[in-house]
Amino acid sequence: MPTARESLLEAAGAALAARPWPAVRMVEVAAAAGVSRQTLYNEFAGKTGLGHALVRRDAAWYLDGVDRALASPGAPAERLAALAEWTVRAGGERPLVRALLTGCWNGNLPVPAGRGVRPGLPALGPEELIRGVRERARTAFEAQGALRGGVREGAQEGAQRCELAVRLALSYLIAPAEPPGPGRAGLLRLLSGISGISGTSPRAGAR
Repeated sequence: MPTARESLLEAAGAALAARPWPAVRMVEVAAAAGVSRQTLYNEFAGKTGLGHALVRRDAAWYLDGVDRALASPGAPAERLAALAEWTVRAGGERPLVRALLTGCWNGNLPVPAGRGVRPGLPALGPEELIRGVRERARTAFEAQGALRGGVREGAQEGAQRCELAVRLALSYLIAPAEPPGPGRAGLLRLLSGISGISGTSPRAGAR
């Protein structure tokens, strides 16, 4: 059974999907979650705190998907393709993830803690998410030992290539292709070429 906090975040996320953040009312969020407005304020202190929590939740949701992509079966280039596909899909499905990945915010969305509040205060944004991707990639490739040059070197290379895959995917979010992008086969060929890893042979990186 979800906690009050989880129910409030789900209700707030549903409200944000239906209308701009300035039009979301706390009393309606509380009612949709089945809790009192006081409970909402106890959990988040107000609308600003709820908005910050929504941003953090969507950042965690995106990074959970990164973990799944990096753990997917196949050669390294196939995992890079899965990561790029996930990035494009997540940014297309959730405006908060798109804003976090691109740094493009507008008045229709809640903003991360620190953004637009005090100059110089760190705010969650593209570099923080990409740093999270690098860290997860390094951990994944250390565990898998999947790239050439040994585990340590392979993990570093894997992290760099995962970052490259994400940055490539961001170009599709910022400037979508017309017609839509190359699809999985084309994306896999592109990532194989720029990474120097064959998408068809697990041993190609050693050649």
